[in-house]
Amino acid sequence: MITPVRRALLVMAICSFGLGTGEFVALGLLPDIANDLDVSVPQAGNLISAYAIGVVIGAPLLTAASVRFPRKGLLVSLVVVLAVGNLVSAMMPGFWSLLVMRFLSGLPHGAFFGVAAVQAANLVTKNKRSQAMAVVFAGLTIANVVGVPMTTFIGQNTSWRLVLVLVAVVELAGALGVLAAVPRSERIDPSSPDAPHLRHELSAFKNKQIWLSLGVATIGGGATFATFSYIAPMMTEVAGYAESSITPLLVLFGLGMTFGNLIGARLSDRYDGTRVIYSAMGANVVIAAIFYFASSNKIASAALIFLFPFANTMAFPALQNRIISLAGGAPNLAAASMHAAFNIANSIGAWLGGLTIAAGWGYNSPNLVAVGLGFLGVVIAVYAGLTEGPSPQVVRTTTMEDVHQPPKSGAPQSREGALSER
Repeated sequence: MITPVRRALLVMAICSFGLGTGEFVALGLLPDIANDLDVSVPQAGNLISAYAIGVVIGAPLLTAASVRFPRKGLLVSLVVVLAVGNLVSAMMPGFWSLLVMRFLSGLPHGAFFGVAAVQAANLVTKNKRSQAMAVVFAGLTIANVVGVPMTTFIGQNTSWRLVLVLVAVVELAGALGVLAAVPRSERIDPSSPDAPHLRHELSAFKNKQIWLSLGVATIGGGATFATFSYIAPMMTEVAGYAESSITPLLVLFGLGMTFGNLIGARLSDRYDGTRVIYSAMGANVVIAAIFYFASSNKIASAALIFLFPFANTMAFPALQNRIISLAGGAPNLAAASMHAAFNIANSIGAWLGGLTIAAGWGYNSPNLVAVGLGFLGVVIAVYAGLTEGPSPQVVRTTTMEDVHQPPKSGAPQSREGALSER
């Protein structure tokens, strides 16, 4: 039987699946969109950038504006707005109106993941926080395994507009699930010292360690996107795969992300999160270097296209857990900023990877960018570990996990655990 905690995490994962599919839905449909709107494929590619810019801008701004809102209502509202954005995007008659709508649709995206991460952490005890957040973010990684290939197939055989409608339906279903399964936040008097304040949330950014964690996410995460952005020409032009093989190869890439996320979460809950980050990012540098030299071999490429995102994504749960812990009682804005950092990483990685290709270094050269960015990410992570002071004290209240899983007989109840519910 599914416990209330797992049910709540599952419906938030459904929401993140819808959001992840909506974010990357245009990747496989750019030629169809370009043809329908009478623009070039590179011009249609700006639709992806517009959404990413919306995420980067909206994540901190919307989170800051809604810091006092109850989390459950905020989650539902953000997902509903995203669904409406996709529905309206499907009705846009021209490229420029669609470009504006894609930007607006991206604004609530990062705020949702910031709020969902904090909500997931507050549903369980401290030693299970990374796993709880990984369940929510699993929807995002599964979107790359199932959502994007499926919507690409549907869009190529029907219409990209229908695909946006289907994405909106999934998001609305997730919003209804949140309404039914996610517990209400405890109401706090706005005049209470425990009430969330924007000034309190902003004060968390005085901590240098938060900026270093965001730097690791931005630079280290850029390594993944440098390769992922050009994986199709890399596999066809260098490895020699047929174009029909791209979809299953993308599924393999998505599986690597999914398993890396889940296994990394378990490791960061069981061992020191800093060591997990070092190990995962260090392995990613080695794998990216091997990928550069072995990308002309079909078998090696197929194995590396799984291992590369697996190693990189293993660090993400530990990073998310780390930044929420560092923020202490003001985690909302910090958690949302982490997702904004990943989208900046998307832009940086794709841009630098494109520069090496344009310079004539070959379609496998983005792997060299991944090596450089990954190594720089490791350096930042090591510096953060060496300069980190004592672990922050985290205030705890009773969680749903405590209620449904009481301690063993004779064992004292722990006073350490999840962050206070806001």
